[in-house]
Amino acid sequence: MEKRIIGHEAKTNRWGYAFVAPFIVVFLIFNLWPTINTISLGFTDLRGFNRTRNFVGLANFAKLITDPYFWSALGNTFIIWIFNFIPQLGMALVLGIWLSDTQLNLAGKGLFRAVVYLPNLLMAMSVAMLFRSLFGQGGHVQAPANQFLRMIGIYYNNVELGIPKDAFNFFRSEPFSRGLVSFIQWWMWYGHTLIILMAGITSIPTSLFESAVVDGANSSQIARKITLPLLRPIMLYILVTSMIGGMQMFDIPFTLTDRYGAPNNSIRTTVVYQYNIAFMGSNDYAYGAAISIGIFLITMILALMIFFLLQDRSELKSRNGGAK
Repeated sequence: MEKRIIGHEAKTNRWGYAFVAPFIVVFLIFNLWPTINTISLGFTDLRGFNRTRNFVGLANFAKLITDPYFWSALGNTFIIWIFNFIPQLGMALVLGIWLSDTQLNLAGKGLFRAVVYLPNLLMAMSVAMLFRSLFGQGGHVQAPANQFLRMIGIYYNNVELGIPKDAFNFFRSEPFSRGLVSFIQWWMWYGHTLIILMAGITSIPTSLFESAVVDGANSSQIARKITLPLLRPIMLYILVTSMIGGMQMFDIPFTLTDRYGAPNNSIRTTVVYQYNIAFMGSNDYAYGAAISIGIFLITMILALMIFFLLQDRSELKSRNGGAK
């Protein structure tokens, strides 16, 4: 009987290996091998049509540390991410508390969640092309935004050219371009953040809310004293994952203007800069790989810093006390 059980388990394990094998093969070919190849490229001088790789040690990383364009791109990335993340988390938190409030008992909550999540299902590049056509790359007069300004009687006065009524070139303004990228990122992702926060709120025991209502607490007191403290781990997760996603921002800033982060490289993120170096112009694959490694290291360091600085100290102390 024991031999039959062992034979059945071995047969089941073989089927398990068969089902897992496709994922392992795809992971090895499209994830692990490109990662290893990128790391190895960072220590060579491969570029252009040259097929030979010469080992150059840490030369690419020394160049990266002193590269002002990389640090400028990193600054752009943080600016765009911060102006996207703060309103994203704030609005998602307010809506999540309202929609989950049993005292308000708002109608149509399921439909509203589905509607706000829909932008997250769209391709980022298609959304960027949509906004690019709305505001008109190059200040095109027929752009819908300029047509709307003309309709309500607002024009851009170009005194230097002597043109009293000219089309407004939206993408010549650095604040507008950065703001538009931040707005698109917010619009596409705040629904996803809302769903995660609402899942965290619904996981809080209802007995806590019921006890607070019995004690006479209002909705704002319940939100400040119960909901927000218990949502701390969820918000920490959202912060870390949003920061990682922000460091990988590519589609929208790449497509919105000229693929180089115009105007004046104000929306050129780190990944856009890496793509420009590796696959456009000089095709410096080795330095592009070094930039990728630098982005990974910066992202990992920031994620660890956020995790250790914002984790619940009281829970950590209780664990250490229990271990003693």
